[in-house]
Amino acid sequence: MGSFTDLTAADGVRIPAYVARPAGQPRGGIVVIQEIFGVNTHIREVADGYAAEGYVAVAPALFQRVKPGVELGYTPADMEAGFAVMQAVEKLPAPGALADIQAAITQAARESGGKVGIVGYCWGGLMTWRAACMLDGLAAAVPYYGGGVTSEVEAARKPRVPVLAHFAEQDQWIPLPSIDAFRARHPEVQVHLYPAHHGFNCNHRAAWNEAAAKLARERTLAFFRQHVG
Repeated sequence: MGSFTDLTAADGVRIPAYVARPAGQPRGGIVVIQEIFGVNTHIREVADGYAAEGYVAVAPALFQRVKPGVELGYTPADMEAGFAVMQAVEKLPAPGALADIQAAITQAARESGGKVGIVGYCWGGLMTWRAACMLDGLAAAVPYYGGGVTSEVEAARKPRVPVLAHFAEQDQWIPLPSIDAFRARHPEVQVHLYPAHHGFNCNHRAAWNEAAAKLARERTLAFFRQHVG
């Protein structure tokens, strides 16, 4: 359903992005933000899923500035490799990978002719939260179990668009007390908790929880239909 194209960020850097397009007139655009495993099979499937719902889905390769062509699986070795690249991306001078997300937002708006939402998973959830607080051209944001979102530094940010946040009760990376504090600090954010582990949306991982993934997707689609189209 989709294919790769190149985006050009504001500083002139070219970034590959997987773009999945709907069969008919687009409802709007959705930017899909990767985990630490790159724009791999799963992220492309997620983008295809949003295209099937009527959106132009754009998934930028956010590791491009540090290490092009990253596409990993979910073994311990893959996780270690992905985490190392993610740390390098986090160390880039500002705006870093946010510039590439901004280019993806522009592309999604141009192709869809409508409003644009953003959704991201794991590290992509953190980048989705930052995008909701710092970038232009968004109508809604949905971070899934964003590592770091509930930290003091990140929770101090103020979203500029409606946000729906999915968290997992058994997430070893995001303690429940920090989620409670985030919810109290951001009453404007819709927060949902699921009886699942980190990564519950990914059906390529052992952590996949079919029931939680289905419910989160239903809520996400309803949220996007309300705010994007």
